[in-house]
Amino acid sequence: MRLNRSNLCWLALALIAVGYLVFWALLLGATATYSTPDSWLNVLRSAEIRHAAFLSLLTCTLAAAFALLLAVPVGYLMSRLEFRGKAWLDAALDVPIILPPLVVGLCLLIFFQTQIGKIIENGVNKGDWIYILRSLDDHGKELWAWKFRAPFSIPGIMQFTYQLAGVVLAQFVVAAAFAIRTMRGTFQHLPARPEDVALTLGCTRFQALWHVALPAARRGMVAAFCIAWARSLGEFGPILVFAGATRMKTEVLPTTVWLELSVGNLDAAVAVSLFMVLLAVLVLVAVRATGEKV
Repeated sequence: MRLNRSNLCWLALALIAVGYLVFWALLLGATATYSTPDSWLNVLRSAEIRHAAFLSLLTCTLAAAFALLLAVPVGYLMSRLEFRGKAWLDAALDVPIILPPLVVGLCLLIFFQTQIGKIIENGVNKGDWIYILRSLDDHGKELWAWKFRAPFSIPGIMQFTYQLAGVVLAQFVVAAAFAIRTMRGTFQHLPARPEDVALTLGCTRFQALWHVALPAARRGMVAAFCIAWARSLGEFGPILVFAGATRMKTEVLPTTVWLELSVGNLDAAVAVSLFMVLLAVLVLVAVRATGEKV
């Protein structure tokens, strides 16, 4: 191949890409050679690690499934309907992506300390005050309030704070934003003409979505699920703040790495980290197998 200016440009760009990949290969290689395979197996056989791995697989699957259920209608809405304020709504949907993870966990923790959060967790009895807005002075005395009495008893839905359900919720809050972005891109790349034809033949918009758009978007749905699952697997900050890292209760693989590092057990931290790398690679292969670009 003749080295002209154009080829030199491509060669320079390729060297940059190769350099980045080599850097990552060195990082993973250094981590993998820190301890021996026998040490990894001994760590992964421990009851605490196996329980954390099981909880990670369970909570990531639930969070990704809930994220996909939200991402399909929202992604379809954002790709097919033009309305005033769409750009602002589009930006708002991406907020969980740019927020620091610890902030997401703090927001969840504070929300479930409000009365709405307490009603979700514990319910409310008939006749109890429900506060919409309230102002208190420095001594906790009520200055003014916008409130009303509950007309009937409302049972609590579920305990989230420092519970396993809180792990799923913390993973869902962040993973849903990535799933929505993936589904929005999927629907944008699908032509709208088949749905328009279905509408002219008498289908409702919901029927066109169910019978035309969703079958065509099945690969994108698989990719959105995988991306949400992978994002949930790596989530750490919101889980630590909102659900804690109690062993055999709310401990998942990222918090296992943190717990093992905090006690100086580097072999265990390395073994769990490599296991998470393996899972991430499998998810990446699954996404590429769908043919979707993310």
